[in-house]
Amino acid sequence: MSELEQYRQEIDALDRQLVDLFLRRMEITQKVGEWKKKHGVPVLDAEREKQVLEAKTALTEDPARRADLSELYATIMAISRRQQRHLVKEGSEDPGYAAFAAALAKARTPVEHPRVVYQGEPGCYSEEAAAGFFGEGVHSTGCPWFSDVFAALERGEADYAVLPIENSSTGSIRQVYDLLAQYHYYVVGEYDVKVEHCLMALPGVELEDIRTVYSHEQGLMQSEKFLDSHRDWRRVPTLDTAGSAKQVAEMGDRTAGAICSRRAAQLYGLHILVEGTNYNALNHTRFVVVSPVMELRPGRDKISTLFRLPHQSGSLHQILTLFAVQGLNLLKLESRPIPGRSWEYLFFLECTGDLLSPGMDGVLHELSQLSNEMRVLGNFKGYVP
Repeated sequence: MSELEQYRQEIDALDRQLVDLFLRRMEITQKVGEWKKKHGVPVLDAEREKQVLEAKTALTEDPARRADLSELYATIMAISRRQQRHLVKEGSEDPGYAAFAAALAKARTPVEHPRVVYQGEPGCYSEEAAAGFFGEGVHSTGCPWFSDVFAALERGEADYAVLPIENSSTGSIRQVYDLLAQYHYYVVGEYDVKVEHCLMALPGVELEDIRTVYSHEQGLMQSEKFLDSHRDWRRVPTLDTAGSAKQVAEMGDRTAGAICSRRAAQLYGLHILVEGTNYNALNHTRFVVVSPVMELRPGRDKISTLFRLPHQSGSLHQILTLFAVQGLNLLKLESRPIPGRSWEYLFFLECTGDLLSPGMDGVLHELSQLSNEMRVLGNFKGYVP
């Protein structure tokens, strides 16, 4: 027998003992769950779990092993909670969970012939996303600012909003995340648009005539490498890409160009000088469909949540352990600073799942209990091209 094989046999023997001890531990936690059910006690006792972790990590003086023990027991306790939640049916005493339950009870069916708002001028990528999600015949209207889009929903002037939330080249659209945190609305769908920027100008204008380029800040950022090869051009950010095309068409300035879509060039009668100005050929923007009322559309497979954590060590790890133990695949984790609270953050988390599936109720209870604030932003079907 080789030295390695001997080590492996020793590990196998220890593992058999660990499995036996783990199963015995789960038998006892089952009894704890039955006691909690009988006495109406919540499954999660955060202070007790904190004490357990401190006690276990104190059993070794090795700092590295302390961190390992903490992670091990955090996972074991998460598994124990999952077992107990099959017994204990908790009420809606947690504010975040209570708000979710109320929204779920009032969930509506999708609106027929909806009124849709987006940010930008006709011909922008947001309008393209609205047409892609709802159909080319959708009644859609553009607004100057992202905040105007949410305000239109609030006034009841639209049934849905279509907003960009993430670009594959430049990352998250921070203004939209901040507005999702501000308004208690729901994500009910998503749509992906392949972004192919073009440099365009008035008919007859040549590339060497250009002195100023207009586009949304995202269009300028996504075309940065192309623009860097023309350092003498002035870059002017606008409210949206299609708006820059409209501006160039209305100004009549033959030294001005706009970076936006082919759709905008056709709409505003501009001539395309350069195609594919974006440096990333696989440049996509993900749009979300926002509703003032929760919806549970067929095929939903993604859940979006928002939560604020206590400013203490290990709080985010507890959340991630919860999702890992439940077998939920995390698709995105985004953080945004909280105004007026230095170094505190809101977290936006997306994972696979269905809000009505078995076990999800317990996950949301625990997420609410572990957070200082928790909201369910929606459950929708992930876009598949």
